[in-house]
Amino acid sequence: MVIIALDIGERRIGVAVSDPSGTLATPYGIIERRSRPEDFAAIVELVHKIDAQRVIVGLPVSLNGSIGSQARRVIRYAKALSRVLAVPVEMVDERYSTSIAQDLLADAGRRNRTHVDAAAAAVILQEYLDHQT
Repeated sequence: MVIIALDIGERRIGVAVSDPSGTLATPYGIIERRSRPEDFAAIVELVHKIDAQRVIVGLPVSLNGSIGSQARRVIRYAKALSRVLAVPVEMVDERYSTSIAQDLLADAGRRNRTHVDAAAAAVILQEYLDHQT
């Protein structure tokens, strides 16, 4: 089952995709944020293009586990997205995903923000996949 993960930021949405076996997450790219309808159209197109069966959205929970204003915005966004997609949308805790992605990219000699957003989505997705077994 192919799964897409989204790391929703204010300017960009990082995207990662799983392999068909649902074992390995790979950074896919980014979607530049424009308007909600345009964002959703791009996500719907991507879901169809790669035949994804599920979408995972990273929820930016604070370090102490509380839901702040950014997390509330992501929850509203994910709920609205679930109304336009024909596949399930699930939110997962994304704590530390960006810092882990930055560390991984620094080790690989990359620091580009585009790479970080997609890598953060891959970290979110890999954590999700690892906990499904």
